[in-house]
Amino acid sequence: MRIAILGSGIIGTTTAWYLARHGHDVTVIDRQDAAGLETSFANAGQISPGYATPWAAPGIPLKALKWMVSDHSPLVIRPRLDRDQLRFLVMMLANCSAERYAVNKERMLRIAEYSRRAFAELREETGISYDDGRGGTLQIFRTDKQLAGCRKDTEVLDRFGVPYEVLDADGCVAVEPGLAGSRDRIVGGLRLPLDETGDCFRFTTKLAELAAKAGVEFRHGVTVERLETAGDRITGVVTDRGRVQADGYVMALGSYSTALLKPVGIDIPVYPVKGYSITLPVVRPELAPVSTLMDETYKVAITRLADRVRVAGMAELAGFDLSLRESGRRTVRHVAADLFGDAVDMRDDGFWTGLRPMTPDSVPVVGATPYSNLYLNTGHGTLGWTMSCGSSRLVADLVSGRRPDIERDGLGMSRYRFADRRRKAPAGGAPRPATAH
Repeated sequence: MRIAILGSGIIGTTTAWYLARHGHDVTVIDRQDAAGLETSFANAGQISPGYATPWAAPGIPLKALKWMVSDHSPLVIRPRLDRDQLRFLVMMLANCSAERYAVNKERMLRIAEYSRRAFAELREETGISYDDGRGGTLQIFRTDKQLAGCRKDTEVLDRFGVPYEVLDADGCVAVEPGLAGSRDRIVGGLRLPLDETGDCFRFTTKLAELAAKAGVEFRHGVTVERLETAGDRITGVVTDRGRVQADGYVMALGSYSTALLKPVGIDIPVYPVKGYSITLPVVRPELAPVSTLMDETYKVAITRLADRVRVAGMAELAGFDLSLRESGRRTVRHVAADLFGDAVDMRDDGFWTGLRPMTPDSVPVVGATPYSNLYLNTGHGTLGWTMSCGSSRLVADLVSGRRPDIERDGLGMSRYRFADRRRKAPAGGAPRPATAH
Protein backbone atom coordinates (compact mmCIF):
# COMPACT_ATOMS: atom_id res chain seq x y z
CA MET A 1 0.00 0.00 0.00
CA ARG A 2 0.94 3.64 -0.40
CA ILE A 3 1.20 5.22 3.03
CA ALA A 4 1.63 8.93 3.79
CA ILE A 5 3.11 9.84 7.17
CA LEU A 6 2.67 13.39 8.38
CA GLY A 7 5.69 14.39 10.45
CA SER A 8 9.38 13.39 10.42
CA GLY A 9 10.28 13.63 14.09
CA ILE A 10 11.27 10.54 16.04
CA ILE A 11 7.68 9.21 15.87
CA GLY A 12 7.14 9.76 12.16
CA THR A 13 10.57 8.42 11.27
CA THR A 14 10.27 5.22 13.30
CA THR A 15 6.77 4.70 11.85
CA ALA A 16 8.22 5.05 8.35
CA TRP A 17 10.93 2.51 9.18
CA TYR A 18 8.50 -0.16 10.36
CA LEU A 19 6.03 0.40 7.53
CA ALA A 20 8.84 0.12 4.98
CA ARG A 21 9.95 -3.12 6.65
CA HIS A 22 6.41 -4.41 6.08
CA GLY A 23 6.78 -3.71 2.36
CA HIS A 24 4.73 -0.53 2.01
CA ASP A 25 5.43 2.39 -0.31
CA VAL A 26 5.99 5.15 2.26
CA THR A 27 6.10 8.94 1.87
CA VAL A 28 6.93 11.22 4.83
CA ILE A 29 5.88 14.88 4.71
CA ASP A 30 7.31 17.59 6.96
CA ARG A 31 7.69 21.38 6.83
CA GLN A 32 11.25 21.25 8.18
CA ASP A 33 14.34 20.79 6.00
CA ALA A 34 15.34 17.46 7.57
CA ALA A 35 14.14 14.85 10.04
CA GLY A 36 14.08 15.47 13.78
CA LEU A 37 14.40 19.25 13.77
CA GLU A 38 11.60 20.12 16.19
CA THR A 39 10.72 18.41 19.49
CA SER A 40 13.15 15.55 18.77
CA PHE A 41 16.11 17.89 18.30
CA ALA A 42 17.46 18.49 21.83
CA ASN A 43 15.36 16.46 24.25
CA ALA A 44 16.54 14.97 27.54
CA GLY A 45 18.40 12.09 25.86
CA GLN A 46 16.62 9.42 27.89
CA ILE A 47 15.11 6.12 26.82
CA SER A 48 13.44 5.47 30.14
CA PRO A 49 10.68 2.84 30.22
CA GLY A 50 11.14 2.45 33.96
CA TYR A 51 10.51 6.17 34.46
CA ALA A 52 7.22 6.12 32.53
CA THR A 53 5.21 8.05 35.09
CA PRO A 54 2.02 10.11 34.68
CA TRP A 55 2.30 13.81 35.37
CA ALA A 56 -1.17 13.72 36.89
CA ALA A 57 -0.73 12.11 40.29
CA PRO A 58 -2.14 12.36 43.83
CA GLY A 59 -0.77 15.47 45.48
CA ILE A 60 0.09 17.30 42.27
CA PRO A 61 -2.60 20.01 42.68
CA LEU A 62 -1.13 21.01 46.07
CA LYS A 63 2.41 20.83 44.69
CA ALA A 64 1.38 23.03 41.78
CA LEU A 65 0.20 25.74 44.19
CA LYS A 66 3.56 25.62 45.99
CA TRP A 67 5.47 25.67 42.70
CA MET A 68 3.74 28.91 41.73
CA VAL A 69 5.81 30.78 44.33
CA SER A 70 9.03 28.83 43.74
CA ASP A 71 12.08 30.44 42.13
CA HIS A 72 12.68 27.27 40.11
CA SER A 73 9.21 25.89 39.51
CA PRO A 74 9.03 22.79 37.29
CA LEU A 75 5.53 23.86 36.19
CA VAL A 76 4.56 27.24 34.74
CA ILE A 77 1.04 28.01 33.53
CA ARG A 78 0.59 31.07 31.35
CA PRO A 79 -3.21 31.53 31.16
CA ARG A 80 -4.61 32.09 27.70
CA LEU A 81 -8.02 32.59 26.15
CA ASP A 82 -7.69 29.01 24.97
CA ARG A 83 -10.38 26.37 25.31
CA ASP A 84 -7.86 23.59 24.71
CA GLN A 85 -5.60 24.78 27.52
CA LEU A 86 -8.51 24.94 29.98
CA ARG A 87 -9.75 21.50 28.95
CA PHE A 88 -6.27 20.04 29.31
CA LEU A 89 -5.90 21.42 32.83
CA VAL A 90 -9.36 20.28 33.95
CA MET A 91 -8.80 16.79 32.56
CA MET A 92 -5.34 16.61 34.11
CA LEU A 93 -6.79 17.46 37.53
CA ALA A 94 -9.39 14.72 37.04
CA ASN A 95 -6.54 12.24 36.54
CA CYS A 96 -4.83 13.13 39.83
CA SER A 97 -6.57 10.40 41.84
CA ALA A 98 -4.77 7.27 43.02
CA GLU A 99 -7.08 5.11 40.89
CA ARG A 100 -6.46 7.04 37.66
CA TYR A 101 -2.74 7.22 38.39
CA ALA A 102 -2.53 3.42 38.63
CA VAL A 103 -4.45 2.93 35.36
CA ASN A 104 -2.36 5.50 33.47
CA LYS A 105 0.92 4.21 34.89
CA GLU A 106 0.08 0.69 33.73
CA ARG A 107 -0.73 1.89 30.20
CA MET A 108 2.43 3.97 29.95
CA LEU A 109 4.64 1.20 31.27
CA ARG A 110 3.04 -1.33 28.93
CA ILE A 111 3.86 0.63 25.78
CA ALA A 112 7.24 1.76 27.13
CA GLU A 113 8.42 -1.76 27.95
CA TYR A 114 7.20 -3.01 24.58
CA SER A 115 9.13 -0.16 22.99
CA ARG A 116 12.29 -1.05 24.91
CA ARG A 117 12.27 -4.53 23.38
CA ALA A 118 11.51 -3.17 19.91
CA PHE A 119 14.30 -0.62 20.29
CA ALA A 120 16.84 -3.33 21.16
CA GLU A 121 15.79 -5.38 18.13
CA LEU A 122 16.09 -2.37 15.80
CA ARG A 123 19.53 -1.53 17.15
CA GLU A 124 20.72 -5.10 16.71
CA GLU A 125 19.32 -5.24 13.18
CA THR A 126 20.79 -1.95 11.99
CA GLY A 127 23.88 -1.38 14.14
CA ILE A 128 22.81 2.24 14.50
CA SER A 129 24.89 4.44 16.84
CA TYR A 130 23.86 7.75 18.44
CA ASP A 131 26.10 8.50 21.48
CA ASP A 132 24.17 5.71 23.11
CA GLY A 133 24.68 4.30 26.59
CA ARG A 134 23.09 1.63 28.75
CA GLY A 135 23.86 2.86 32.25
CA GLY A 136 20.30 3.10 33.50
CA THR A 137 18.37 5.97 35.09
CA LEU A 138 18.81 7.25 38.64
CA GLN A 139 15.88 9.21 40.04
CA ILE A 140 17.28 11.25 42.93
CA PHE A 141 15.25 12.37 45.93
CA ARG A 142 16.10 15.39 48.05
CA THR A 143 13.51 14.67 50.79
CA ASP A 144 12.47 11.65 52.85
CA LYS A 145 8.89 12.18 51.66
CA GLN A 146 9.95 11.78 48.02
CA LEU A 147 11.87 8.62 48.84
CA ALA A 148 8.91 7.10 50.70
CA GLY A 149 6.55 8.12 47.88
CA CYS A 150 8.39 6.06 45.27
CA ARG A 151 6.70 2.94 46.64
CA LYS A 152 3.61 3.51 44.49
CA ASP A 153 5.86 3.32 41.43
CA THR A 154 7.82 0.27 42.54
CA GLU A 155 4.57 -1.64 43.03
CA VAL A 156 3.77 -1.19 39.33
CA LEU A 157 7.35 -2.05 38.38
CA ASP A 158 7.00 -5.27 40.39
CA ARG A 159 3.85 -6.22 38.47
CA PHE A 160 5.67 -5.81 35.15
CA GLY A 161 8.86 -7.49 36.32
CA VAL A 162 10.94 -4.35 35.73
CA PRO A 163 14.14 -4.48 37.81
CA TYR A 164 14.97 -1.56 40.10
CA GLU A 165 17.01 -0.62 43.15
CA VAL A 166 15.99 1.72 45.97
CA LEU A 167 19.23 3.39 47.15
CA ASP A 168 20.34 5.56 50.04
CA ALA A 169 22.58 8.58 49.46
CA ASP A 170 25.76 6.49 49.53
CA GLY A 171 24.23 4.09 47.02
CA CYS A 172 23.47 7.00 44.69
CA VAL A 173 27.07 8.18 44.86
CA ALA A 174 28.31 4.64 44.20
CA VAL A 175 26.29 4.59 40.96
CA GLU A 176 27.04 8.21 40.02
CA PRO A 177 30.40 9.20 41.61
CA GLY A 178 29.99 12.77 40.35
CA LEU A 179 27.30 13.24 43.02
CA ALA A 180 29.87 13.00 45.80
CA GLY A 181 30.11 16.78 46.05
CA SER A 182 26.33 17.13 46.48
CA ARG A 183 25.74 14.09 48.70
CA ASP A 184 24.42 16.25 51.54
CA ARG A 185 21.52 17.37 49.33
CA ILE A 186 20.36 13.83 48.45
CA VAL A 187 18.55 11.37 50.72
CA GLY A 188 18.24 8.51 48.24
CA GLY A 189 17.21 7.38 44.81
CA LEU A 190 15.42 4.89 42.61
CA ARG A 191 17.68 3.24 40.02
CA LEU A 192 16.31 1.65 36.86
CA PRO A 193 19.22 -0.33 35.39
CA LEU A 194 17.60 -1.22 32.04
CA ASP A 195 17.03 2.38 30.95
CA GLU A 196 19.24 3.82 28.20
CA THR A 197 20.55 7.12 26.91
CA GLY A 198 21.51 8.73 23.63
CA ASP A 199 21.12 11.63 21.23
CA CYS A 200 17.60 11.48 19.83
CA PHE A 201 18.37 13.83 16.95
CA ARG A 202 21.33 11.72 15.81
CA PHE A 203 19.23 8.57 16.06
CA THR A 204 16.37 10.13 14.07
CA THR A 205 18.75 11.43 11.39
CA LYS A 206 20.50 8.09 10.96
CA LEU A 207 17.26 6.09 10.96
CA ALA A 208 15.83 8.45 8.33
CA GLU A 209 18.90 7.73 6.18
CA LEU A 210 18.38 3.99 6.61
CA ALA A 211 14.67 4.34 5.84
CA ALA A 212 15.46 6.30 2.68
CA LYS A 213 17.79 3.52 1.56
CA ALA A 214 14.90 1.10 2.17
CA GLY A 215 12.73 3.12 -0.23
CA VAL A 216 11.01 5.71 2.00
CA GLU A 217 10.54 9.09 0.31
CA PHE A 218 11.03 12.12 2.58
CA ARG A 219 9.40 15.30 1.30
CA HIS A 220 10.89 18.07 3.40
CA GLY A 221 10.03 21.75 3.23
CA VAL A 222 6.39 20.84 2.57
CA THR A 223 3.63 22.29 4.78
CA VAL A 224 0.48 20.25 5.33
CA GLU A 225 -2.61 22.47 5.12
CA ARG A 226 -5.56 20.12 5.56
CA LEU A 227 -6.96 16.63 5.22
CA GLU A 228 -9.63 15.76 2.66
CA THR A 229 -12.34 13.21 3.43
CA ALA A 230 -15.16 11.30 1.75
CA GLY A 231 -17.39 9.15 3.92
CA ASP A 232 -15.26 7.17 6.35
CA ARG A 233 -11.99 7.61 4.44
CA ILE A 234 -9.25 10.18 4.07
CA THR A 235 -8.94 10.88 0.36
CA GLY A 236 -5.92 13.16 0.31
CA VAL A 237 -3.62 15.63 2.02
CA VAL A 238 -3.49 19.18 0.72
CA THR A 239 -0.06 20.81 1.06
CA ASP A 240 1.52 24.05 -0.07
CA ARG A 241 3.21 21.99 -2.80
CA GLY A 242 0.09 20.26 -4.07
CA ARG A 243 -2.10 17.33 -3.14
CA VAL A 244 -0.78 14.00 -1.84
CA GLN A 245 -2.89 10.88 -2.20
CA ALA A 246 -2.29 7.52 -0.55
CA ASP A 247 -4.10 4.38 0.56
CA GLY A 248 -3.41 5.03 4.24
CA TYR A 249 -2.34 7.94 6.42
CA VAL A 250 -0.51 8.25 9.75
CA MET A 251 -0.76 11.41 11.84
CA ALA A 252 2.57 11.90 13.64
CA LEU A 253 2.76 15.67 13.94
CA GLY A 254 3.02 15.84 17.71
CA SER A 255 1.41 18.97 19.14
CA TYR A 256 0.38 20.10 15.66
CA SER A 257 -1.76 17.03 15.05
CA THR A 258 -4.87 18.50 16.68
CA ALA A 259 -5.12 21.45 14.29
CA LEU A 260 -5.37 19.12 11.30
CA LEU A 261 -7.66 16.60 12.97
CA LYS A 262 -10.31 18.96 14.32
CA PRO A 263 -11.66 20.07 10.91
CA VAL A 264 -12.36 16.42 10.03
CA GLY A 265 -14.13 15.75 13.33
CA ILE A 266 -11.41 14.22 15.52
CA ASP A 267 -10.80 16.13 18.73
CA ILE A 268 -8.07 14.58 20.88
CA PRO A 269 -6.76 16.46 23.97
CA VAL A 270 -3.13 16.70 22.87
CA TYR A 271 -1.71 20.00 24.07
CA PRO A 272 1.78 21.54 23.62
CA VAL A 273 3.79 21.57 26.84
CA LYS A 274 6.95 23.58 26.45
CA GLY A 275 10.25 22.25 27.72
CA TYR A 276 13.75 23.68 27.82
CA SER A 277 17.21 22.17 27.54
CA ILE A 278 20.85 23.16 27.63
CA THR A 279 23.80 21.17 26.30
CA LEU A 280 27.11 21.60 28.12
CA PRO A 281 30.62 20.44 27.17
CA VAL A 282 32.26 18.11 29.68
CA VAL A 283 35.52 19.52 31.07
CA ARG A 284 36.14 17.08 33.95
CA PRO A 285 34.87 13.62 32.92
CA GLU A 286 35.53 12.09 36.35
CA LEU A 287 32.98 14.48 37.90
CA ALA A 288 30.36 14.25 35.13
CA PRO A 289 27.30 11.98 35.19
CA VAL A 290 27.86 8.41 34.02
CA SER A 291 24.37 7.94 32.59
CA THR A 292 21.13 9.84 33.24
CA LEU A 293 19.57 11.27 36.37
CA MET A 294 16.17 12.72 37.15
CA ASP A 295 16.00 15.32 39.90
CA GLU A 296 12.59 14.68 41.42
CA THR A 297 12.40 18.08 43.10
CA TYR A 298 12.86 20.14 39.96
CA LYS A 299 11.70 17.53 37.43
CA VAL A 300 14.93 18.09 35.49
CA ALA A 301 16.85 15.33 33.70
CA ILE A 302 20.64 15.30 33.35
CA THR A 303 22.08 12.96 30.72
CA ARG A 304 25.62 12.16 29.62
CA LEU A 305 26.01 12.12 25.84
CA ALA A 306 29.67 11.23 25.19
CA ASP A 307 31.56 14.50 25.71
CA ARG A 308 28.40 16.52 26.40
CA VAL A 309 25.79 16.74 29.14
CA ARG A 310 22.16 17.44 28.25
CA VAL A 311 20.05 19.08 30.97
CA ALA A 312 16.33 19.26 30.22
CA GLY A 313 13.09 19.93 32.01
CA MET A 314 10.28 22.36 32.80
CA ALA A 315 6.62 22.14 31.87
CA GLU A 316 5.33 25.44 30.58
CA LEU A 317 1.76 25.69 29.33
CA ALA A 318 1.82 28.63 26.96
CA GLY A 319 0.22 27.36 23.77
CA PHE A 320 2.49 27.29 20.74
CA ASP A 321 4.83 29.99 22.09
CA LEU A 322 8.43 29.04 21.27
CA SER A 323 10.13 32.03 22.87
CA LEU A 324 13.24 31.25 24.94
CA ARG A 325 12.39 32.55 28.39
CA GLU A 326 15.21 33.20 30.84
CA SER A 327 13.16 31.73 33.70
CA GLY A 328 13.39 28.31 32.04
CA ARG A 329 17.08 28.75 31.42
CA ARG A 330 17.72 29.65 35.07
CA THR A 331 15.99 26.49 36.32
CA VAL A 332 17.87 23.97 34.17
CA ARG A 333 21.15 25.81 34.76
CA HIS A 334 20.52 25.79 38.52
CA VAL A 335 20.14 22.01 38.60
CA ALA A 336 23.21 21.48 36.40
CA ALA A 337 25.34 23.76 38.57
CA ASP A 338 23.99 22.34 41.83
CA LEU A 339 24.81 18.72 40.99
CA PHE A 340 27.59 18.76 38.37
CA GLY A 341 28.80 22.35 38.14
CA ASP A 342 32.50 21.43 38.33
CA ALA A 343 32.19 18.86 35.55
CA VAL A 344 30.88 21.05 32.73
CA ASP A 345 31.54 24.36 31.00
CA MET A 346 28.50 26.54 31.79
CA ARG A 347 29.49 29.41 29.50
CA ASP A 348 27.98 28.21 26.20
CA ASP A 349 24.85 26.25 27.05
CA GLY A 350 23.05 25.80 23.70
CA PHE A 351 19.74 26.99 25.17
CA TRP A 352 16.80 25.38 23.32
CA THR A 353 13.06 24.90 23.63
CA GLY A 354 10.54 22.46 22.16
CA LEU A 355 6.86 21.60 22.41
CA ARG A 356 6.03 18.21 23.88
CA PRO A 357 2.65 16.80 22.73
CA MET A 358 1.03 15.96 26.08
CA THR A 359 -2.24 14.26 26.94
CA PRO A 360 -3.96 14.87 30.31
CA ASP A 361 -3.37 11.25 31.34
CA SER A 362 0.23 11.16 29.93
CA VAL A 363 -0.67 8.15 27.75
CA PRO A 364 -0.04 8.58 24.00
CA VAL A 365 -2.83 8.33 21.45
CA VAL A 366 -1.88 5.41 19.24
CA GLY A 367 -3.99 3.41 16.81
CA ALA A 368 -7.00 3.53 14.54
CA THR A 369 -9.54 6.33 14.09
CA PRO A 370 -13.15 6.42 12.85
CA TYR A 371 -11.66 6.88 9.38
CA SER A 372 -10.78 3.45 8.06
CA ASN A 373 -7.43 4.54 6.60
CA LEU A 374 -6.23 7.10 9.17
CA TYR A 375 -4.06 6.17 12.16
CA LEU A 376 -2.73 8.24 15.04
CA ASN A 377 0.73 8.15 16.61
CA THR A 378 0.95 11.24 18.78
CA GLY A 379 0.63 12.57 22.34
CA HIS A 380 3.79 10.95 23.76
CA GLY A 381 4.69 13.95 25.92
CA THR A 382 8.16 13.72 27.48
CA LEU A 383 8.52 10.07 26.48
CA GLY A 384 8.42 10.31 22.70
CA TRP A 385 11.77 8.64 22.19
CA THR A 386 11.16 6.11 24.94
CA MET A 387 7.88 4.99 23.34
CA SER A 388 8.76 5.61 19.69
CA CYS A 389 9.72 2.13 18.48
CA GLY A 390 6.88 0.42 20.33
CA SER A 391 4.10 2.78 19.29
CA SER A 392 5.37 2.90 15.69
CA ARG A 393 5.62 -0.85 15.46
CA LEU A 394 2.07 -1.09 16.80
CA VAL A 395 0.78 1.35 14.17
CA ALA A 396 2.68 -0.41 11.38
CA ASP A 397 1.08 -3.71 12.39
CA LEU A 398 -2.40 -2.17 12.40
CA VAL A 399 -1.90 -0.55 8.99
CA SER A 400 -0.65 -3.88 7.63
CA GLY A 401 -3.55 -5.88 9.05
CA ARG A 402 -1.28 -7.76 11.43
CA ARG A 403 -2.09 -8.68 14.99
CA PRO A 404 0.12 -6.53 17.27
CA ASP A 405 2.27 -8.15 19.94
CA ILE A 406 0.90 -5.77 22.58
CA GLU A 407 -2.45 -5.28 24.27
CA ARG A 408 -4.00 -2.10 22.81
CA ASP A 409 -6.64 -1.41 25.46
CA GLY A 410 -6.53 2.20 26.66
CA LEU A 411 -3.97 3.42 24.13
CA GLY A 412 -6.29 4.75 21.41
CA MET A 413 -8.53 7.79 21.00
CA SER A 414 -11.63 5.83 22.05
CA ARG A 415 -10.73 6.39 25.72
CA TYR A 416 -11.88 10.00 25.20
CA ARG A 417 -15.66 9.98 24.81
CA PHE A 418 -15.75 13.36 23.06
CA ALA A 419 -12.98 12.64 20.54
CA ASP A 420 -15.24 11.55 17.64
CA ARG A 421 -17.06 14.68 16.43
CA ARG A 422 -17.41 13.73 12.78
CA ARG A 423 -21.08 14.61 12.55
CA LYS A 424 -20.16 18.22 13.35
CA ALA A 425 -17.29 18.38 10.87
CA PRO A 426 -17.85 19.97 7.45
CA ALA A 427 -17.61 17.62 4.49
CA GLY A 428 -14.13 17.40 3.02
CA GLY A 429 -12.51 19.10 5.99
CA ALA A 430 -12.45 22.85 6.62
CA PRO A 431 -9.78 25.06 5.04
CA ARG A 432 -7.29 26.42 7.56
CA PRO A 433 -4.09 28.47 7.57
CA ALA A 434 -0.89 26.64 6.74
CA THR A 435 0.43 26.45 10.30
CA ALA A 436 0.96 22.71 10.63
CA HIS A 437 3.79 20.69 9.12
